[in-house]
Order: sequence, then structure tokens, then C-alpha cells
Amino acid sequence: MAKTGIYVGLDIGTTSVKVVVAEYVENQVNIIGVGNAKSEGLNRGIIIDIDKTVESIQKAIKQAEEKSGIQIKKVNVGLPANLLEVEKCEGMIAVNTESKEITDEDVRNVASAAIVRSTPPERQIITLLPQEFKVDGFEGIKDPRGMIGVRLDMKGLVFTGPKTIVHNIQKCVEKAGLGLNELVITPLALTESVLSDGEKDFGTAIIDLGGGQTTTSVMYENELKFTHVDQEGGEFVTKDISMVLNTSLSSAESLKINYGDAYPERASATEEFPVDVIGKNDPVRVDERYLAEIIEARMEQIFDRSRSVLNSIDALSLPGGVILTGGAASIPGAIELATEIFDTNVKLYVPNHMGLRNPAFTNVISIVEYVAKLSDIHQIAKSAVTGDRISKSSTTTFSSKDNQETTNAATPSYDTYEGYEEEAKGENVRDKLKGFFSNIFD
Repeated sequence: MAKTGIYVGLDIGTTSVKVVVAEYVENQVNIIGVGNAKSEGLNRGIIIDIDKTVESIQKAIKQAEEKSGIQIKKVNVGLPANLLEVEKCEGMIAVNTESKEITDEDVRNVASAAIVRSTPPERQIITLLPQEFKVDGFEGIKDPRGMIGVRLDMKGLVFTGPKTIVHNIQKCVEKAGLGLNELVITPLALTESVLSDGEKDFGTAIIDLGGGQTTTSVMYENELKFTHVDQEGGEFVTKDISMVLNTSLSSAESLKINYGDAYPERASATEEFPVDVIGKNDPVRVDERYLAEIIEARMEQIFDRSRSVLNSIDALSLPGGVILTGGAASIPGAIELATEIFDTNVKLYVPNHMGLRNPAFTNVISIVEYVAKLSDIHQIAKSAVTGDRISKSSTTTFSSKDNQETTNAATPSYDTYEGYEEEAKGENVRDKLKGFFSNIFD
């Protein structure tokens, strides 16, 4: 039976901090509160001023509390893909109990064995995703608890990242007066939440066009295989407009939103709009085509780098093509320009939640959806990384602002996706990509 609960997602972005309060009922995520505050203290997705970032978080949290009627105490926070590394891992233990029935503690022990490795001092293990267990040689087991066996093996993926980034995020959450429920790798949540089962299995690339950086991720055979971060995003388009037209950043952002297009071929060369130019008393008239050419130049540069990265791993051959999301993906013409540059199927992902149908909210919604669907096995494996005590479920603590009564909402569990088989799979593409991706992990 599905569990229910309240989950809070926090996305600390370069241009804005977003908070979503969601209720998970019968495998359905319903948004009940949203907060959105201008970011301070971040540069290109990285926290550079903890105190300013804390203020932005508190503003967004306050908005979400007012709209949801809930006092937020714990949050699930997105972790950017900067310098993220993904590796395969394996562990094996002998089952300790006299009855030889596999318990939570056995799962934790085999997870601990799987992450025994030499990690550089500047990096740390962020999380561990179990993929498969073997009991006495029997493969393909997703949850071995309750089974009888002598030997337990586990295969999984271990994610490592820079200690500095992780520490700064944790410090900001703590100073904002919040507890950290789950630290979620944003591209992992994004690929799991946005893609269909077929797209996860056959392979798809997701390009997240954020404000300060662009993250390119590849999921194939239900695994996040690859991430790459380009230190340019939507705010660089705004800066280009500001610099070329000699106008303020706020004016440039307004022009981008109201008149911008990333595909000059469809912009008008005769339709004009006023621009407040610094140093001039009267506005200057600029045509839409000229503005579009400014936007296209930067967007093309961002897409070209993503294309080079995807080409280097043959990921543009994946049947799922490319999916664009993130705030900058909402610029008109972005899909047309991307289709021309990537020369493959490109589509825009927009969240389907009332009031949040904007790709700028994709990440924060993905965080709550991902956490809401985490299995018990993941929580046990995570305890091997964090050192937490094993519990049946993690909780998101909140209280009603009306009566201030504390409630614990258990994290729902679900059966881990076990594969998607279809006779019409493209074997040539699979064989080619298997060769590449195996090289990544070997």
C-alpha cells in the first residue's frame, strides 16, 4: 500500500531560490505551496557567500510557508553536477544471522562493503544507488530482505562530489534554521522524474539551461551515465543584451522576456520596441531581429558546447534524442535553434502542475518527486554512506501553522524500476553505446 507524506524541495539556483511543498498521495504529487526568491551569494551555480544565500533561502521558505499553511522544518535539497563523478561498485558479505534470513543490517553491511574505496581528501561520497542484489549466486534481486542465503552480493552506483560544494549547501540549510532530509543530485532527480520508462532505457540526453550554468546529462539503460556542466546559462544572454544595447541588466532581462527570440529567422526586422539606453534621455528603438541575433549568438555557443560533449560519447545517437528544460529553455526559438544544432529530435519539457507550468520549476519539482518515490532499500544503502541509524522510513517534519502540531510523514516506497523490454530495440545503437559507457566505468 502506498504511503503518503509532505515533501519540501529546495533548489538553490544562480538566479533564484525555489521552494516547493508537495503532498504525495496514492503515487501522485500535488503541489500545495511555492516560494521563489531572487538569489544572492551565488555565482555560476556555486555558493560564494553563505550569509546572502541563507537570506534568499529564508525568503523563499517564508513564501512557501504562507502559501501552504505549513511551517517547514526539513527540506530536500538539490546538489548541482559540478565535478560530479559516477562509478560502479560491488560488495559481498556473508549473512550473519543464525537463520540466514537477510535483514536490513545485512543490506547495510553489503552496501558498506561496496563503498570501501580510496577517496581523495577534497571529495566525498554523496550517495549510493543499489541496482541489483545476488543471494547465493541468484541474480536480478531488487530487495533481498526476508530471503534465505549464505552469501549476499550487491552491485550499485556510487556518486562522489567536491566536499566544498556539499559543505556549503549543508551550512546554508543549517543557518537558515532548517534540517536536511535528503541531499539530491539534481541531474539524477531530473532524469528519473522527467523521462519516460522508454526514454530511460533506450537512452536520452537532458540539457538543463539554468541561469548560471548549463548541465548536460545522459541516461541510458535506466542509469545516469554521464553529466557535464558548462559555466554559462541564461543570465549570460541577459548580460549580452545589456552590453550590446548599453542598457541595465534589469532592462535587458525584461527585453529578453518580452521581445526575445533565439531564432532570428522568424523575428521581425520591422517591429521595433523602445530601449532605455544608459546616458541618453530618450529611449532608442531596436528591432526584434537585432535582439534575436544577440540572443542566438550566446544560445548557439552554449548548444555548440553541449553538442560537442554529446558527440564525444556518441550520445546524439540515442533514440530518445535531446530534451531541453530549465528557465532559459523557455526563450522562444530555443527548440528550433537546438534542433538545427543538434540535428536530432529535440523537445521542451514543461512541468504539468497547475501554476508551475514553466521549465524554470522543473528541477525543484523533480527533487520532491524523486524523494517521494525513494525505496526503503535506498534509505538503508544511504545509511552506509551517512552513518545514520537504520529506520523503516525517513520523515519530513512539518507543523501546521494553525495549531503548531508536529507531524511525521513517512517517505513512500515503491518497487524499483526493473527494466523495459521490447522487441524493436535498436541493437546497433545499444552495442555502440555499451562499448562507450563500459569504458567510462572501467
